[in-house]
Amino acid sequence: MFTGLVEETARILSVEPIGGGARLTLEAAVVLEGTHAGDSIAVNGCCLTITAMEGNRLSFDLLAETLDKTNLGDQKPGSVANLERALAANGRLGGHFVQGHVDTTARILGLEPHGQDHRMEIELPGAFARYVAYKGSIAINGISLTAAEVREASLVIWLIPHTMEVTNLHALKAGDRVNVEFDMLAKYLERLTDPTLKA
Repeated sequence: MFTGLVEETARILSVEPIGGGARLTLEAAVVLEGTHAGDSIAVNGCCLTITAMEGNRLSFDLLAETLDKTNLGDQKPGSVANLERALAANGRLGGHFVQGHVDTTARILGLEPHGQDHRMEIELPGAFARYVAYKGSIAINGISLTAAEVREASLVIWLIPHTMEVTNLHALKAGDRVNVEFDMLAKYLERLTDPTLKA
């Protein structure tokens, strides 16, 4: 479980194909503290298991499903990824509950400055639109954000300067894919109340 509060951004060193999956290696600093092989780290909001550690390098094995459902397969050497360690039982929940289970990817339609802030508009795939509420929580690349506008086929989020500075959003542009995880409460509520779903 995560909070959507990015602890650091990291430089991707490599994404090497292995069978139907891949091995992702990156350089980290902050998340190394108290971390061991086998621990979980959210990379762009995707919960991954550390399979190897060497100095400040962390490696993760990516399943074919992970490559299919996330933007991690888009990453290249030099790309920047958001990192967050799993939430400690005594930690502060400053964002919202994020599982690290990416639901889908969506393209950025626009990312433009407005005064000191930025306005980001992303695609809202129809199959997932029901999970988004005005002023509700959503995780984009592992960042806990708030839906400012919910449109028929898109979603608008306003970003403060701090968010742009400490996450990888400053390195993105229109057309790039981001990982999207919808609020898990909405998904559980749907499961509990949909009469067409059988136990």
